[in-house]
Amino acid sequence: MTSSDVTTEPAPHGDRKRDTRRSRKWPMVLGATAAVLVLLFAGSRLSLLPGFDDLFGEETHDRSGPAVLKSIQDMSAYEAASGNFQVVVDLEKDAKFVPDALRGTRTLFVGAGTVGASVDLGKVTGSGVVVNEDRTTAELRLPHAVLGKPALDPDRSYAVSKQRGLLDRLGDLFSDNPGSEQAVNKLAVHHISEAAEESELTARAEKNTADMLKGLLGSLGFERVTVRYGDDQG
Repeated sequence: MTSSDVTTEPAPHGDRKRDTRRSRKWPMVLGATAAVLVLLFAGSRLSLLPGFDDLFGEETHDRSGPAVLKSIQDMSAYEAASGNFQVVVDLEKDAKFVPDALRGTRTLFVGAGTVGASVDLGKVTGSGVVVNEDRTTAELRLPHAVLGKPALDPDRSYAVSKQRGLLDRLGDLFSDNPGSEQAVNKLAVHHISEAAEESELTARAEKNTADMLKGLLGSLGFERVTVRYGDDQG
């Protein structure tokens, strides 16, 4: 045999079998992967159809513990008026020198809540009640009505839209409380409180309290009942 002759040896029989098995495994793996994806996709679609909620729908389990009574307080205040308020909060947070597409959030939130106004009858002193000898005339001096803390209604409060930068979205993936609405909730409470202070809620509460006391004392035989607030003389 000369140097130009080339001898080709046949591949071992074992290697040929391994190649054949590998070539057969790949279609099986791809087929199984495709089947899983089809099932996931079909599950998400079928869950939207009537009758498939039990199969693909979500289940909610309430494992909360029982509520525990911490304290009891005797109430002496008469809540004479309550106002319903609604505010649209537009909260935007930007980072300096960073585009909004990368870092920044903007939330449009509708906050709805109530604020009560009450008169604390427990603060009326002995000199605040003057009754004549015939018990036909009474003069009451009460403290001015005060506003309570705003209470947001979760059933009527909701986020209209949320815009977040890429870094904020990535941060939410590793956050214990992604997309927290705590900031907009506080801001909504603040604006509702300001609106309540500018309203006539306390004046309405004082009028309603005076009407209630006049009706109550009138049923007890008093012919004339005068109610004053604070240092009012009229």
